[in-house]
Amino acid sequence: MVGQDNQGIKRKKNKFDKARLNLGAIVLILGFLSPLLIPFVTNSDWSTIIKSILSGLLAFGIPELFMIIAIAIMGKDGYNYLKRLFSVLFWRYGPPNEVSLLRYRIGLVMFIVPIIISIIAPYFGSKLVYYEDNKTIIMLVFHFMLLMSLFVLGGDFWEKLRGLFNRKAKINMESLKK
Repeated sequence: MVGQDNQGIKRKKNKFDKARLNLGAIVLILGFLSPLLIPFVTNSDWSTIIKSILSGLLAFGIPELFMIIAIAIMGKDGYNYLKRLFSVLFWRYGPPNEVSLLRYRIGLVMFIVPIIISIIAPYFGSKLVYYEDNKTIIMLVFHFMLLMSLFVLGGDFWEKLRGLFNRKAKINMESLKK
C-alpha cells in the first residue's frame, strides 16, 4: 500500500499489525531467554537423560524454534520492521570506524591478554593462588574483556578481523606507510 505524506512524497505504508508485532517480539524474547532455565532443569529430580535432552533443547532448539514462530506471528512486514529497528539501534551505538591511537592500544591489550591467559591457564593455572577456586569467574571476566575489546577497537578492527576469514583479503601496503 502506497500513500502520500503532506509534501506529496509517496511512501510505502507498513502493513503489519502492532498487536501481532508485540506478540511476536514477546515470543522472540522468551525464546532467547529460554537458556536461562537450564540451571532449573539440571537441579531437578528428573533422570539424567531427560535433563540432558531438555538442557540441549533449551540451549539449541527452543530459541531457534521460537524465532521461527515469532517471525510467523509478526509476518514478513513486521519482521522487516523489527529488523530495521534493531539495525538502526546497533548502527547508532556500535563501534566507531576510526579510534585514537591510545584507544586502539588499550583495545589491543584487552584483545590479546584474554587470548594469552586462556592459552596459558590450563597449563599453569594450578600454580596461581586463587585460580583453581575461581577459574569459571576468571574465565568469564576474560571472555567479557575480549568481547568488549572489539567495541573499544572500533569498526576498522572489525574489518581487519573479518579479513582473517576471507581467503582473498589483501592488505593495502600504501595505507601502512602513512
